[in-house]
Amino acid sequence: MRLTGLPFDDGDEVLRAAIDDASVPALLMSMVHMTGDLSILDELPRPYLLIAMDLQGAMSEPDKQTVRDRAFEVARDYRDRGCPPPFVPDEHQLRVMLDVISAGQVSEDLVDYIAADLRITGADQDGPALSSTREQRAAFPVVVIGCGEAGILAGIKLKQAGVPFTIVERQSGAGGTWLANRYPGCRVDIASQYYTYSFEPTDHWEHHYATQPEILTYLNEVMARHGIAEHTRFDTEVLGADWDDAACLWRVRVRPAGGAGDGPVEELSARGLICAVGQFSTPVIPDVPGVNDFRGPMCHTADWDDTLELAGKRVAVIGAGASGFQLVPAIAGTAAHVDVYQRTPQWMAPNIHYHERVGDGARWATRHLPYYGRWLRFVSWWPIADALDEQITIDPEWDAGGLSVSAGNQGIRDMFTAWMRAFTDDEDLLAKVTPNYPPMGKRTLQDDGTWLTTLQRDDVELVTGGIAAITADGVTGADGVHRRADVLVWATGFDVNHQLGPIDIRGVGGAGLNETWGDAAYAYLGVTVSDFPNFYCMFGPGTNAVNGASLIYNSECQMRYILGCIDMVLASGAGAAAPRAAVCRDYDRRSQARLQTMVYAHPSVSSYYKNSAGELPTLFAWRIADYWKWTRRPDPADYDFTGASSGPRLQEDS
Repeated sequence: MRLTGLPFDDGDEVLRAAIDDASVPALLMSMVHMTGDLSILDELPRPYLLIAMDLQGAMSEPDKQTVRDRAFEVARDYRDRGCPPPFVPDEHQLRVMLDVISAGQVSEDLVDYIAADLRITGADQDGPALSSTREQRAAFPVVVIGCGEAGILAGIKLKQAGVPFTIVERQSGAGGTWLANRYPGCRVDIASQYYTYSFEPTDHWEHHYATQPEILTYLNEVMARHGIAEHTRFDTEVLGADWDDAACLWRVRVRPAGGAGDGPVEELSARGLICAVGQFSTPVIPDVPGVNDFRGPMCHTADWDDTLELAGKRVAVIGAGASGFQLVPAIAGTAAHVDVYQRTPQWMAPNIHYHERVGDGARWATRHLPYYGRWLRFVSWWPIADALDEQITIDPEWDAGGLSVSAGNQGIRDMFTAWMRAFTDDEDLLAKVTPNYPPMGKRTLQDDGTWLTTLQRDDVELVTGGIAAITADGVTGADGVHRRADVLVWATGFDVNHQLGPIDIRGVGGAGLNETWGDAAYAYLGVTVSDFPNFYCMFGPGTNAVNGASLIYNSECQMRYILGCIDMVLASGAGAAAPRAAVCRDYDRRSQARLQTMVYAHPSVSSYYKNSAGELPTLFAWRIADYWKWTRRPDPADYDFTGASSGPRLQEDS
């Protein structure tokens, strides 16, 4: 799909239906692109606030209708003029447009960052200008571990740059977590337009918050368009990789995945190694007494058993975080009974669009109205990303008994609480589902009322207080009550602080990355690690923007930086580069120091993001705009260079 909108000649009826279905704030901006007339913004009503998870902004219904009526006239005129190339604002004009759509919230230092994502400028479209030659890049083979969204992106950008690569994926297909997590109800909690590669927009999303099958289809379509499958080895696991300092090579050991683990081991040699396994690749099953005694079918949501028959069965779902929150409403009514075992209640953000389908008219607008899709993306992400910085920062003067961390954070707590009360007046249930920690302290769940409505069904029970034991035929709660179960589902999250899992990465002098990291993983900008030359992480330590950002957007920042690192090595004539130890330590120190000022570190927040020392090694500490700027291009002063530049093309050695 073209970024600026496809020409159209549809009739007035189609235009009217599309306008009526579209996001009003995005329509306002698209009108400027169709006319080149910024005075429209002075003539028409505008949002006085962009609201998180609301594509329409804070406007009265009459004001929205006024905008829609004018937009219909503008779109019809644009059509009748033959859909000429859309107007592209200069920096001052864009500043005016941003002031209108964000109600003045966009500060001057964010304009370049937003302009790049809108594609008003080309800063993010083609990546960094490369100083190395194509011949040099052709002699820098790369192995990518993982073929999820980050691995696919790595392949696309490496291919465009002329860097040879092989992606190694242990599953039988692409998609990573979106292939593994296929439980009923699985969907993204970031708006679909933002959970999209910026260079691969689409108007094919069926839901405002795409379901797992939609996302998997999208990833596979993108992969096919860019010809990445032919560079990918599926059903293959990486055992480990060793850095050969003399040859400036990574020796990567792989073997067929699954089976008894005794398949033939092969070695891939590469100049660069990209670890794109992410933070959600190692599911956790808690050490509960009797965990292996259950005699019925049992699985983790991240390893869903497609043969499970739930109809007429009693199902125990252990965990009420993101996956349990999605799973339970999807199976209630099919199963005879569902018991939900909740250790800690989760905050729920009001989101009327969460299960809502995208209308045909809205898809038409995304496809045809100039820049509409780009502004829709902005409306989707701006209110939940950098705009919330104040609400997640701890005010040291604020005292609310651990229930909130600032006045703004308390306002969010009040809003979330009011939303829950809109769906039930059962005080016992409200006491069970209302967290006793500040909002935003964990990943906030998206809710349109489905969760509380489901918990009030006669065939669903919410069990709190912990689990005493698993038995052959059910679960015994800490309350001493034994509840029978035919099927047991673990919805208990991931080991995010040991993201490599069993993969054994060894750098200079044979140092093991798992041992170096322990449960306090670190990387410079979340990408590179001292003493591990030409090794790069995607969705690595310190990059999980737990509230609001799209992993795909962050991956694009990381891959742009990785390409810059490869180019830096080649242009320098060196064989390898790794960040200086002092640079790496300083970045980690500053990151952890800032995180301690944020709601995630609050003592009343218990989450799997915290390690044994109470640190938050996986979380991102700054604004996404900052990350965008820092990852534009690596600074050679941050790196130690070693070795000669000669090296083989990608090879496989038995």
